[in-house]
Amino acid sequence: MLEVRDLHSYYGEAHVIHGVSLNVAPGEVVALLGRNGMGKTTIIRSIMGLSPPQVRSGSVRWRGEELVGQRPHDIASRKIAIVPQGRRLFPSLTVTEHLTLLKSARATEGWTMNKVFELFPRLAERRHHRGGQLSGGERQMLAVGRALMIDPELILMDEPSEGLAPVMVQHLEEIVIDLRKAGLSILLVEQNLYSALATSERIYVLDTGKIVYEGVTKELAKEPERLFDYLGVH
Repeated sequence: MLEVRDLHSYYGEAHVIHGVSLNVAPGEVVALLGRNGMGKTTIIRSIMGLSPPQVRSGSVRWRGEELVGQRPHDIASRKIAIVPQGRRLFPSLTVTEHLTLLKSARATEGWTMNKVFELFPRLAERRHHRGGQLSGGERQMLAVGRALMIDPELILMDEPSEGLAPVMVQHLEEIVIDLRKAGLSILLVEQNLYSALATSERIYVLDTGKIVYEGVTKELAKEPERLFDYLGVH
């Protein structure tokens, strides 16, 4: 479904991503792990055509179609959604307004506001609250719900567990698993090793802009110390 090959991305003259290759199959959750500053968000931005960075060589293909050089809204129209790091909500817009930016509240097909509220009952309770009034967990729910409103086939989640309480992280893991069961593909960018192990089928580890490890999650779960070394966790 998504195929990244030999990707090289730059911020100005700074070479940040060095020949990264990865792929996500239909209905698969793939985790991209790495410490802060290793280039994880740069890969997400490169896939979505956001600038900066600048992709100078390599390929990003979606169902065989080249995405490099396309505009971000054209890439999104291919049913690729992003849940950005930091949520990026509008503090003055209500929950309902966030969810109806991309689709009418009267929509009856695909992901609708009511379906999002079924997935996140807390958002239904807070539907008239503004983005700036929500807790961290509620903001993350809304960021995921907003992404679902474009009826995506692939969701790129950038550090979704960042700043969340453990109980909310566990709830988010359950949501990721439910979305996978519903047929969505997810590229999960995380520092949280345990969330990645709980939700993904395969794992890539990024270090200083390069993929240094790739493996099947159920095998890596038997010997997590191998990942601890790459992530600097002991």
